[in-house]
Amino acid sequence: MQYDDQMKNRMKRIEGQVRGLLKMMEEEKECRDVVTQMSAVRSAIDRSAALVVSTNLEQCIREEKEDGETSEDLIKEAVNLLVKSR
Repeated sequence: MQYDDQMKNRMKRIEGQVRGLLKMMEEEKECRDVVTQMSAVRSAIDRSAALVVSTNLEQCIREEKEDGETSEDLIKEAVNLLVKSR
C-alpha cells in the first residue's frame, strides 16, 4: 500500500507529540499533564490505524469487485486488525 503525504505528515505530528511527551517527563511535569498527552498520542495513533485499515479495505474491495470476488473476508480481516490494535 502506498502512503500519501497526508498520512506521513500525520505520523510526523505524532512523532512530535511523543517527543513533547518525553520532554514533559524529563522536566518532571505533573502526572495529569503527562497522562493527558499520552492519551492524545494514543488517540492520534488509533485514528491513523483506522484510516490505514479503511483505505486499504476500500482498495481491496474495489479490486475484488473487478475480479468478481466477495468482500466478506476482507471486511472481517479489517475489523480484526482494528480490534487487535486496541
